[in-house]
Amino acid sequence: MSKLYELYQAVGNDAFSKEISKIAPYFSTIDPMFVDLKPGYAEITMPNSPKVHNHLGTVHAIAMCNAAEMVAGLMTEVSIPKNYRWIPIGMNVKYLAKATTDLRAITVGSDINWKSPGEKTVPVKITDTHGVEVCFAEITVLISEKQS
Repeated sequence: MSKLYELYQAVGNDAFSKEISKIAPYFSTIDPMFVDLKPGYAEITMPNSPKVHNHLGTVHAIAMCNAAEMVAGLMTEVSIPKNYRWIPIGMNVKYLAKATTDLRAITVGSDINWKSPGEKTVPVKITDTHGVEVCFAEITVLISEKQS
């Protein structure tokens, strides 16, 4: 089991969200809050606040990318075997609607074969509080065996 997954299970959503933002400080820019994290699934919320706005007063595209990378990365971390490591190597993003509310980023990786190394595509949907999908991302991660 991943050390981050053990931490998540031990401290819960609020404390884990704060700890991840300390480990990877850039994530703190979106004030993420974990809703759930387990092998094959991750979900966070992020508030619509002025600090993540673009010139139109809506949630900036890169803030949504940050949320997408966060759920994809943490879900990958808790899904891969202990003797593997991962790194993001690409991202394809589609902005589907203006993001004017708080957001929810969800990734489901239960159909991904985590037991073999190689490139994996992790899908992420970002929705607003009305359930409208405002962004869709595919994060490509490279999984390999840890070097001793």
